[in-house]
Amino acid sequence: MSGVIESVIKTSPLGRWYIELTDTMKEDAEPVFCLDIYEYADKIEEMGKAYDGAVEVIWSSDDGVTPEQINEVRMQMNAYEAEQEAKKENMEHMPDGTPNFEA
Repeated sequence: MSGVIESVIKTSPLGRWYIELTDTMKEDAEPVFCLDIYEYADKIEEMGKAYDGAVEVIWSSDDGVTPEQINEVRMQMNAYEAEQEAKKENMEHMPDGTPNFEA
C-alpha cells in the first residue's frame, strides 16, 4: 500500500517559510514541521518507511506564502536533488560546476 503525504508551504509571522507535512492515510496524524529541505527529505523518508518508501507527495501553499518563498523552496529542492544525484554518481563536480567535496 502506498501512502499520501501532504506538503504545505507556510509562512511564519516573521516571514520565513516552513513546510508542514501530514500523513493523510492516518486519521490521527500529527503534522510535522520542517524548516529546511534537508529536514524535509529526512522526514519524508521517515514517514515513507510505513509504506515501504512508496509515497505520493501532494504540494500546496498557504494563503500568506509569497511567490518568492515558493520559488525559494523549489530552488532549494532542485539543489538538494542535484546534490543527491552527484553523491550517487560520485561526481567530482556538482551540476552547477561547484566542487563535490564528498566525492
